Amino acid sequence: MTQKQKTLVGGVSILGVAGIICKVVGVLYRIPLAHLIGPEGMGVYHKVFPAYNLLLTVSSAGLPVAISRMVAHYVTVEDPNNARRIFKLAMRMLFILGLLTTVLWQGTEQTKAGYMAIAPSLFFVCTMSAFRGFLQGQRNMLPTAVSQLIEQVGRVAIALPFAYLGMRQGGVALGAAGALLGGTIAEGAALLYMLLRHRQADKALNAVSQRPDGEILSDRFIAKRLILVAVPITLGACIVPLAGFIDSIMLTQLMEEAGMASEDALIRYGAYAGPVLTLINVPTALAMAMSTNLVPDIASGLARGEREYVVKETGIGLRMAAVIGFPCSVGMSLLAQPILYLCYRGSYTGPQLDVAAELLQISSLTIVLFTMVQATSGILQGAGKQRIPMYTLVVGVVLKIALNYTLVRVPGVDIHGAPWASLLCYTASMIPNLYFVSKYTGYRFNFQDVVIKPFACAALMGGVVWALWHFGFGDPGQLNGFKLTAGILLCVGLGAIIYVFAALKTGAISKEDFPAKVRRFIK
Repeated sequence: MTQKQKTLVGGVSILGVAGIICKVVGVLYRIPLAHLIGPEGMGVYHKVFPAYNLLLTVSSAGLPVAISRMVAHYVTVEDPNNARRIFKLAMRMLFILGLLTTVLWQGTEQTKAGYMAIAPSLFFVCTMSAFRGFLQGQRNMLPTAVSQLIEQVGRVAIALPFAYLGMRQGGVALGAAGALLGGTIAEGAALLYMLLRHRQADKALNAVSQRPDGEILSDRFIAKRLILVAVPITLGACIVPLAGFIDSIMLTQLMEEAGMASEDALIRYGAYAGPVLTLINVPTALAMAMSTNLVPDIASGLARGEREYVVKETGIGLRMAAVIGFPCSVGMSLLAQPILYLCYRGSYTGPQLDVAAELLQISSLTIVLFTMVQATSGILQGAGKQRIPMYTLVVGVVLKIALNYTLVRVPGVDIHGAPWASLLCYTASMIPNLYFVSKYTGYRFNFQDVVIKPFACAALMGGVVWALWHFGFGDPGQLNGFKLTAGILLCVGLGAIIYVFAALKTGAISKEDFPAKVRRFIK
């Protein structure tokens, strides 16, 4: 394990870059997929995914975090034998859980083929999660990053041909099922890679000296600790996928109640759950990487009894969340229409893309909120307060469902109510999370570093990007593919330069936040 991988910023860099690549590939993958199976097929595809994500979260969300936290603790106190025992017992638990969810999962008539195609991936991901948690607990994030790349690249290479064959054989339903089957095969390949990397990591763990007074943990004690940590995290992680699953049922029904035709409601939901949420998930990969790194980071600091270290890393985590979230929210909101026209012109009509752009402009604002929620959740989970993020997300999702029900059924508002409901959800979760982070880590919230500086830099960047696009390019519907691509790349590139320069000047970003090679270049 390299020193870079043991640092918070280094770990975020590894997972974050891999996550961004995966998300970008995922966006690019959905462009030809939308061409192959059409808007109605994408609606069916996204009818399957929320339920899949929910079951996947149930079977693989909490235990990997629990493994990571417990392994980090015992490696820190020089007890690798118990770290291995934790992994082996957790592996058995995840193996059984993955097998059960795979066998028991069923779908509706419209989506049954898709459910059958993707169900085995529940078992693959479950088993793979044990390996990821074990390696992350040793602060080795590279295998997780590579396995994510294998999943995504393999999905593109396999799913598109399968979707094409499915459309030829059985239409929309089998086309969506073919795409989902490609994902299952890719997960299997990623699992094989993690098996190989685990063998190498287990040998590296032999270099950690074993304390002579280390007590051998019983299986019962390990299982109890794993469950106590994992269950609240799992329940908390289930809340957002559960909200997505409820949305997949609720939003189309509410639009139909408002007088919209069933096919139009499905297409609008498909545009929101497909292009809009897919694009938003690209920058949130960094938030997930940060949360993953913060859990063992905070846990190991507390295991050493180093409160100052915990306070410092908490501050870095929250500041990095804001530094990432603000420019992503502002930039994507301003460039929503050009990005959608670039990615999905030909799959959706102009009016459909304009509606999706309106949704993305609002939904982009959730990025900074989600980033902060993920960072605070990772800190609280590392500090052993895993129930708190669960409770705050429950409150947020209840408010989201209530606002959905109020707004989406109003004619003229319809699907536009959904992103406003999401904004309320993450705001309601973020505020109490920040309070409890301060309470349990001793960190005093620095409003200037976490809010004012990154927001001011993002506002400056946004003003330049808006002016450049508005006066230099105009209506994306009137631009050809080359001009559209060039315009977006120019705006993103110039915006990034302005933001980084402003952030360095104001102190929102310090030179120490960059890897050593980049620091030398900046100097």
